[in-house]
Amino acid sequence: MQLNPSRNRFGLKEWLSEIAVGVSMKGVVFTEFLAFVSESWDEDLVDDIIEASALESGGAYTSVGTYDHREIVSLLEALSFRTEQPKDALMRQFGFYLAGRFSVFFPQFFTRCDTLFAFLASIDDYIHVEVKKLYPDAELPSFDVLQSDETQMSMRYRSSRKMEALAQGLIYGAAHHFGCTIHVAASDGGDGSVIFAINEAGS
Repeated sequence: MQLNPSRNRFGLKEWLSEIAVGVSMKGVVFTEFLAFVSESWDEDLVDDIIEASALESGGAYTSVGTYDHREIVSLLEALSFRTEQPKDALMRQFGFYLAGRFSVFFPQFFTRCDTLFAFLASIDDYIHVEVKKLYPDAELPSFDVLQSDETQMSMRYRSSRKMEALAQGLIYGAAHHFGCTIHVAASDGGDGSVIFAINEAGS
């Protein structure tokens, strides 16, 4: 997985608002997804998956626009078909990429924490608090810490969008930022949630 963040066309509010609009998503998610495809493969593949997806927007995204979240599902399916890679694997790669972007442009979320586990524990208590200040009616995913020590953590992830592969990729990307090697196992939480078991290498 490669990180090559080179665009800063949006502010913190736009980044946070992508999870604040119900079944819609802010355009920054789409622009970053297409950038991920371009940097991981090439621009021709970007044009190919847009054409194949028959998008209502036509694929003309702006970072501050709002679009039906089903469009990113269509783009993902087209990418999976053309690269012959599973959709979940691609979403994990995209999540890793997004974490790198996030750490470069909004380091304040990372520098306040000394370790990966401290950062992950701050998602609901700090980062999502900042989202709520901007968008009181936001529908946010939740990351509840169930257990944590120096080498392992378990978290319960809940989201109406069911994008656990993206969340898993974000965790791996955050680990990369903190210089950690981890393994993340996902299991059914039994109530529509997903349990992430995160272990540092060698533990």
